[in-house]
Order: sequence, then structure tokens, then C-alpha cells
Amino acid sequence: MPKGQRKVAVIGAGITGLATAYYLQQAIKEKKLSIQVYLIERSHRLGGKIQTVRQDGYIIEKGPESFLTRKKSAARLAEHVGMGNKLVRSINGKTYVLINDKLHPIPSGAATGLPSKWKPFLFSNLFSITGKLRASADLILPRSKERRDQSLGGFFKRRLGADVVENLIEPLVSGMYAGDIDQLSLLSTFPQYYEAEKRYRSLLIGMKKKAFSVPHDNYEDKDSDDFLTLEEGLESLVEAIEKKLEPDSVIKGLKVDSIKHQQHKNDYIISLNNDEKLIVDSVVVTLPHYTLPTLFPDQDFFEPFRHVPATSVATVTMAFPEEAIKNKIDGIGFMVARSSDSTITSCTLTHKKWPHAVPKGKALLRCYVGRSGAETIVDLSDDEIEHIVLEDIKDTLGISVKPDFTIVSRWVHAMPQYTVGHSERLEELRRNIKSELPGIFIAGSSYYGAGIPDCIDQGEEAVKQVLEYLGE
Repeated sequence: MPKGQRKVAVIGAGITGLATAYYLQQAIKEKKLSIQVYLIERSHRLGGKIQTVRQDGYIIEKGPESFLTRKKSAARLAEHVGMGNKLVRSINGKTYVLINDKLHPIPSGAATGLPSKWKPFLFSNLFSITGKLRASADLILPRSKERRDQSLGGFFKRRLGADVVENLIEPLVSGMYAGDIDQLSLLSTFPQYYEAEKRYRSLLIGMKKKAFSVPHDNYEDKDSDDFLTLEEGLESLVEAIEKKLEPDSVIKGLKVDSIKHQQHKNDYIISLNNDEKLIVDSVVVTLPHYTLPTLFPDQDFFEPFRHVPATSVATVTMAFPEEAIKNKIDGIGFMVARSSDSTITSCTLTHKKWPHAVPKGKALLRCYVGRSGAETIVDLSDDEIEHIVLEDIKDTLGISVKPDFTIVSRWVHAMPQYTVGHSERLEELRRNIKSELPGIFIAGSSYYGAGIPDCIDQGEEAVKQVLEYLGE
């Protein structure tokens, strides 16, 4: 592309769009490039699902509460915007699975993902003797002949049996994706297990050989199960990034109605809902996948993404006097097996995991409701949701009083489901975009990872793609 004054639009100002705009503007300054960046957000605030409530000494996250220490990009972004000294590490503690009204500790090595140590895994009281014997069969089972994508549930039931899947893997995966493990893609969620089976045949042997470690250049070796947040909440990171952006580059309160390619000029017309139009050379779209067909009405290849599922969930945060919790738990929270008679999917004892976020003498519980196939609870009133959650946790935690206050945060269609064939659909989409819409790039939680560091990684990659496309 010939050089000259260029314009790039970033659509959506969640953490992906913020990271994209910030790193793109940094590159422009460092290389003294003649590029104007526009960050367009339909709401009047930035940050998307990252929202923090600060009240009465509490720091309450309405959306994501933290990010993994071992994924370096989030902490690196915090350092870049002057927030490195505000990072706070979580308190380590046991996590449990609630099965038939009884808490069972999650085996060591599985607290933030699937099992990576085989002895705690096999000797855990999460599983029956029959279930352990069935899991041990993984040592002699042959490799799968399947060389395409498959469901997480099908893969792990074949390797380890239903007992392990129902009591450990499903609660863990549900907490991460709010999805149905019989629909979620193995290759798009935990490809390392697919590769381990190919290499070692047995997952248990692969565990012993630490086959599930991730590339060194993307992760830190130490403290891999720790989480990080910021002293004043994750939204303080959003606020710090916004202060670093060029003031005239942020457009709030305007929705993008459509993006159309002018092939004869090789640029794009962005139509806004106030009837204004913006002409740019390149666009990074960080909105959910189901918005793509509307944004690009002239391209049929986006249409299948209208029907890719996204689950609705809600977080329910409740404050109590600390003495209201009669059943003391040696840990920071629990997840709930689907077989349990409970609506919540997990409960975090925030005052134990993040003591800086809660006044002394107070307890803060953060419960999750909603998952694939059980989303109607999100449509209930706040009072109804509070009542259901209290009923679910009263026996486990020994709570018999009403909370001091409750904050219900609904996230409608907020959890994209990486169903079987996800990576193949994305690869086909990338080919079509490159062929028919050069200069358009997609990034965000719908595509290559939903965690905060995953989204930041995608933003950084989008910056590289834009600069390469512009010849810079």
C-alpha cells in the first residue's frame, strides 16, 4: 500500500480494543508513523466486561476478577501504563468441588486447569474406587484414531471415564467457559491434551512427563497457579490505559452500524448510528462473533457466526459479617458438579482470596449462575436470584442471615462457546477476510481465548497485522 496519511479504526473498547489502540499508538510514536487511530465504543465507558464497584471499603468486580500470573501479557500491559506497582497476587488456598452436598478438595495441580499431576489425581476422594480403576485404564488404552477436532467430553470420557469427567473436569471447564463439555472443542480449549495423547498415548504418562506445560515464551515458570489483580480493581487498569490514549482518538457513545469495502479505493466506509461516516484504511473489529454479519452486510461468509452459541451468565456478589459464615472452610472457594442439586456453578470466598478487597471483619462471596443449557436464571429479578443463591450456599457455608448487600451482574451472551470445529471455522474466516476484505482484522474473546491475557495477546497480534498491511 502506498504511504501517506493513514487511518485505522478499532471497533469496541473492551480489553482487546484497548490493548490494540494503546499498542498501535505506541508503535506510531516510536516509529514516527503518519497514522491516525480511532477507538470507537458504543457505550459511554471503556473496558467492556471489566467493571469494578468501589464502595464502603469493598472492591467488587462485576466481571472478571483477575488473570493468571503465568500469562505475562496482562501484567506487562499494567507495567507499560504505570500500574505495575499496583499488582496484587492472590492468596493461595484449597479449592473444592461440591458433590452431593459434600466438599471434596481438588487434587494438587488441577486448581487452574485440568490435572497435571497424576498421584494426587488418582488418590483424590473426588472419585470412587471404580472411577479410579477406570481412569487407570488410560495407561493401557490405545491412541485415538480421530485426527480431527472432537469434544472435550468425548475425549476425556474415552481416556479417563465418566467419574473423572463429571466430578472434576466438567466443574473446572464449566467455571472457565460456562459451556457444555460435550459440545466444546478440544483443539480450541485444551489442545495440549490432544498432542499429549498423540505423543505419549496415555494422558497419565503425559502428566508424569509434564507433557502439558506450555511454551516458555508465553508463560512464566514459577507460581503458575497464582492470580493477579490490581489494588483498586481491574477497572483501574482500564482507566490507566485510557489516560495513555490520544484524547482525540476515543469516540464514545456511538455504535457502528456497518463497514463497507470501497474496492476501487481499497478503503472502508464505517457508518455510525448518528449518520456520520468515517473512511479508514484498516479496521480491527473486537466485537463478539455474532455481530459480524450485521457489521459486514455485503459478505455472506460471516453469516454462520450469527448462530455460533454464546452463553449468558451472572455474578452474584454478597457481603456478610464474617461471623455469619458458620462453616469455616480451609480454602478460597468451591465449584459445583453438574450432578449436584444446585443452581450456582461456583462460589469464591473473596475475603480469603483477595483480603485487600474486603473490610476487616467482613466476608464477601462471589457466586456464579448460568451455563450452557441453564441460562434462564439470568432473566430472573435480583431478589429471585439472591434467594436462589442463598438457598444453594446456606448449608455448605452455614449462613442463616440475609446479606448486608447484594450486587447481581448479568452478562447476556457474554461467554462465546468454542464448539467442535471452532479452529477450522476461524481459519476459513481468516482466508475469506484476507481475500475479500484486505485490511480487516478480528480479535477478542470470541476467537482465540477469552481470558484477559488472551485478549491482550490478540490485540498485540492485531497491531502487527495492521502495520504489516500498511507497509510499516
